[in-house]
Amino acid sequence: MKYFFVFAAVLAFSGCATFQSQKPHSMEVCKESSQEEIAALFERWNFSLESGEPEKVVENYAAGSILLPTVSNKPRFTVAEKQDYFEHFMEKKPSGKIDLSHIELGCNAAIDSGLYTFTFKETGERVQGRYTFTYRWDGTSWRISSHHSSAMPEKP
Repeated sequence: MKYFFVFAAVLAFSGCATFQSQKPHSMEVCKESSQEEIAALFERWNFSLESGEPEKVVENYAAGSILLPTVSNKPRFTVAEKQDYFEHFMEKKPSGKIDLSHIELGCNAAIDSGLYTFTFKETGERVQGRYTFTYRWDGTSWRISSHHSSAMPEKP
């Protein structure tokens, strides 16, 4: 009988330890969001792109984020690398428009994937591409945690 109580006590304490270790995750507060709020993040990014100021575009990206850009083979991790990319990309004065969007909402995270078209005011050229933006809520605002963009492989 004595061993039964020892076994029951060990089981009870291990259960409490398990509950305690999981408690912080279960208490995580998720930012409520909507399809419209996440869709508006592209407009925020595009508005900063149209500003002609690369540093404004880079402000949309979270610390530790990655940019896999459309017209460069080099992944961009740092603020300086992203700013360098946008300095060159913005020379033709691009403006983006979403053609098709698929948004998934999660706890403090969201994904917006689809198709977009860039029109370059300097040349009138239009380039269609595929994109994925992943967003992370940092406690005060949504930031891009990863951005992948690629030109459409088939010409219309």
